[in-house]
Amino acid sequence: MNLNRGNMEREYKSVRSVYGKTLVELGKTNKNIVVLDADLSCSTQTQLFAKEFPERFFNVGIAEQDLMTTAAGLACTGKIPFVSTFAMFATGRAWEQIRNTICYSNLNVKIAATHGGITVGEDGASHQALEDISLMRSIPNMTVIVPADANETKQAIEYAASHYGPVYIRIARTNLPDIFDTSYKFTHTEATVMQEGKDISIFTNGETLVETLDCVKILSERGISAEVINVPFVKPIDSETIIKSVKKTNRAITIENHSIIGGLGSAICEVLSENYPVKVTRIGTNDEFGQSGNAKELLAYYGLNSEKLAEKITGLLK
Repeated sequence: MNLNRGNMEREYKSVRSVYGKTLVELGKTNKNIVVLDADLSCSTQTQLFAKEFPERFFNVGIAEQDLMTTAAGLACTGKIPFVSTFAMFATGRAWEQIRNTICYSNLNVKIAATHGGITVGEDGASHQALEDISLMRSIPNMTVIVPADANETKQAIEYAASHYGPVYIRIARTNLPDIFDTSYKFTHTEATVMQEGKDISIFTNGETLVETLDCVKILSERGISAEVINVPFVKPIDSETIIKSVKKTNRAITIENHSIIGGLGSAICEVLSENYPVKVTRIGTNDEFGQSGNAKELLAYYGLNSEKLAEKITGLLK
């Protein structure tokens, strides 16, 4: 496995900046790529594309429904629109336009939404999208990706540009350490077994992958052998890898920076209930809104940092 998981000091990178830089790289080789934003280009980092290709950048203002329908129109002319705003506004305010205008017509629109999950932090509940994965994966024709670090984010954007059809990519607000080295390659047909184990299967993605890997080190010291599977593609989901792992361990846990309702946990439950029913414990935010606070403190408060996860999983296995 191509991982950066040694004892070296971690380097944290802005995955939003990686998104912006990748758009610029793609824009240089593909003139059909256009970028749209809803007056948040500094936060989403689409400003990098706007500076390089001002004639191919469109700021529609604080009008997310217009953002999606304009992108749909551009897609009808053969363009490849990447649209960005905060995940709460992209999937909440513009859900009808995504469903009826983009997905119903299977248009080639890429929604790269930033600021998903509880780690939006001080902006509080109104800006913390805890339902976006649930909303997007329920729409036909939509592909849903949740990358975990800079390298995976770059590949997710490149994949979206080459794949025909609607794609939703959730990009973290927080800076994240490198988990994968540059030789890592992901594919929409496979989840990735990060670490093999025999006692329990843990499925995760996005920001909680690094917390899960750190958690597993603690579990190992307690004599618990956990298998960790990274699931960047929530839809389509790799049922084969999920079932194979759980047939070995006979117990599953899902960990996500999202509500336990409708997200990765629900997707894993759907796969297992139909193919290999076992006990599944979903760890994420419960049926509740978030609150304002420091991102690290919020991860701890909602039980999503490595220490709290280790406590939870140890208790479950007892």
